[in-house]
Amino acid sequence: MLVAQNDPATIAGSIAGLSWRLAIVLCFPVSLVAVFDTLGWRFAFLREVRFRVLFAARLAGEAFNLTTPAALGGEAVKAWLLRGHVPLDASLASVIVAKTTITIAQGIFLLLGVVVAWSTILQGSLLFYGMLWLLALEAIALSLFVLVQTRGMFGWAGRLLDRLGVGAVRGRSTLGRVDDALGQFYRTAPGRLALSIAFHFGAWLLGSLETWLILRFLGVEVSFATATVIEAFGTAIKVATFLIPASLGALEGGFLATFVALGLSAPAAISFSLVRRVREVVWIAIGLVVFALMRPREPIGGLGGSGVGPAGVS
Repeated sequence: MLVAQNDPATIAGSIAGLSWRLAIVLCFPVSLVAVFDTLGWRFAFLREVRFRVLFAARLAGEAFNLTTPAALGGEAVKAWLLRGHVPLDASLASVIVAKTTITIAQGIFLLLGVVVAWSTILQGSLLFYGMLWLLALEAIALSLFVLVQTRGMFGWAGRLLDRLGVGAVRGRSTLGRVDDALGQFYRTAPGRLALSIAFHFGAWLLGSLETWLILRFLGVEVSFATATVIEAFGTAIKVATFLIPASLGALEGGFLATFVALGLSAPAAISFSLVRRVREVVWIAIGLVVFALMRPREPIGGLGGSGVGPAGVS
């Protein structure tokens, strides 16, 4: 619909003009983003886990995150693929911590975008104030989420299962160990928490580089600051529309509103969105192939919530 309403001939021509440059967009800097986000996840553990195992599990998990509502299905896939490498309680705790740190990093990145936007024509616009409200709501929601994690949220879930008559003693024991792991992580590993946030923030910044690169290849001259505003506001739209798989449609409309507010053309916004979607589809396919090739090992027993033990895993 958006393509048909915004000069489809111009959009098709600008995308066709990418030629060999499309291959660059499909590989860079998205591959670096994957590396940075994997490192962010690695520091969400209280033990050392092999990077290549986490990298493969993350590729597979993100493919499911982009194709399922609420972007949560992939987190379960990541934890499942780590069977035989780390105990289940440690892997579950790590994906929760990583989800928290990547969202904190996104909030910091959105704050950066708001600060940069303050000096542009967006100052005082409805879009600008909308981003401020989203930033405030996100900060409140994140604070509550971290608080709940440190207060034993899975223990509450286990007691609820008992009341519903779901007699899963073993499952409740695992949930209790996850609570212990989360509490211990936040109490004893501030350095790893900070590093996890830092690597995820670096991944968000690389998204600005991708935005700038795509627009330059499409013939749209923008500064890196403008690209940062576009990318930061796009991340806010993703957070606000997390119930929609890959924020399909909502993200395109958000980019269109942002481009127009910045004085850029509507066809440029749609062309940019479509190139992003092509890159997304390619990496979903890669993730699904990785998922098909990975062979989870036999699960190993829980070692307690901390997962502290011999460094490294085979």
